[in-house]
Amino acid sequence: MSDSILSRNSILKIDGVSKTFSTKAGVVKAVDDASFHAGWGEVTVIIGPSGSGKTTLLYLVGSLEKPEAGAIEVSSTDICQSDFDLASYRRSGVGFVFQFFNLIPTLTSLENVTLPMDLAGVPKPDQERRATDLLARMGIDDQRVQRSKPTKLSGGQCQRVAIARALANDPDLILADEPTGNLDTATSKSVTELLGALAHEDGKCVLIVTHDESILEIADQAFHMTDGKLESVGA
Repeated sequence: MSDSILSRNSILKIDGVSKTFSTKAGVVKAVDDASFHAGWGEVTVIIGPSGSGKTTLLYLVGSLEKPEAGAIEVSSTDICQSDFDLASYRRSGVGFVFQFFNLIPTLTSLENVTLPMDLAGVPKPDQERRATDLLARMGIDDQRVQRSKPTKLSGGQCQRVAIARALANDPDLILADEPTGNLDTATSKSVTELLGALAHEDGKCVLIVTHDESILEIADQAFHMTDGKLESVGA
């Protein structure tokens, strides 16, 4: 790894972030004063059971939710400020990988990957070339598979397409929500290795929330989350 990838310069800074939701049972603090920094070329893993608040925290970083307190900075910019360009951030600043893939069923694998580029105004010839390269890197180099719709693919293939889609506009930050939760053991290991390579070889900042403790194998730092509270693993 290069010195730049090994540096501790933080791309992601979360300081004192809190988020509550109102339920029939009362107010629930989903995220409670969470703070951590994550650097370029690092994998940060947040382990916790369902309902612990880890997905809410991921959505806050992805600007799909807004915190009630605290600050979230990406590349030294506060993404919670009122004049922040959310549309641009979601198009090219951050890439999402979900447990259930969230691929568009009416589009082929290739089209699912080119869609974010189309929305970002990337020229058509460049879209297909980059999508083909990304899918090949994910181990999907068979043109028949690239031109198949998600219903014709295995779970592992769908997740690989989803990772390729997350990389379409070359974001610095990759957010993965239970990326192995819908996969068998062997496929989970393969997907985990791919996510690790995005950080350790490509220099991306990768944030993974999961209940799967095997993902800790690729973690540069890890936290356990319970009732909205973060605690450093090994602290």
